[in-house]
Amino acid sequence: MIADKPTQKTNPIRVLVVDDHAIIRKGVKAVLDLVPDIELVGEAENGKQALKIDRDLHPDVILMDLMMPEMDGIACILEIKAQRPEANILVLTNFAGEDMIFPAIKAGAMGYHLKDSSPEALEEAIRRVFRGEPSLHPLIAKKVLKELQTPPEDQEFYESLTRRELEVLSLIAKGLENREIAERLVVSEATVRTHVGNILGKLHLASRTQAALYALREGLASLDNQQE
Repeated sequence: MIADKPTQKTNPIRVLVVDDHAIIRKGVKAVLDLVPDIELVGEAENGKQALKIDRDLHPDVILMDLMMPEMDGIACILEIKAQRPEANILVLTNFAGEDMIFPAIKAGAMGYHLKDSSPEALEEAIRRVFRGEPSLHPLIAKKVLKELQTPPEDQEFYESLTRRELEVLSLIAKGLENREIAERLVVSEATVRTHVGNILGKLHLASRTQAALYALREGLASLDNQQE
């Protein structure tokens, strides 16, 4: 009688969830607890916490919310990819606007899903991102395909910016932080953050640095008289 070969045990996919809402983190944990080969190894409630946990644990997949205090998701993705380029990041958010989708993907996210996704869809997305494959919610995939099908020569992104957004972009290029821009324009920092998010989305950029370089390249700002 030939004995059965022992089954080879594979290591579980180690997941870090980053979300400022405890109910979302608990929901993700409840879903993953039902999947034998996926393990939740850490939780963070903002981007700064996520950076530290990622350095300590090196999870296989990071589930990343976008709108959080301390450090938002896009900034966190940029930081994590800078310190660990092999990191696999899956955005899990409520936001389906282009001002979030394209900056997140440009920052290095491998997948983008919405929080209304089914547990089965989330599980499959984690597996795909773990394998290094892209995974997009159907609504997000439709928007990405539409963008890719738009001829580049017909795209004058900066023309879609409002006058106020152009002002903010110019001040970003001059090196001003949100607080300084708010003081210069006599608006709140929250308003400035909204303008910055809109600018990054409309220009399909991932960071303020890219926005500054874009403004200089397109002649929308100048290095002259930066401290005016």
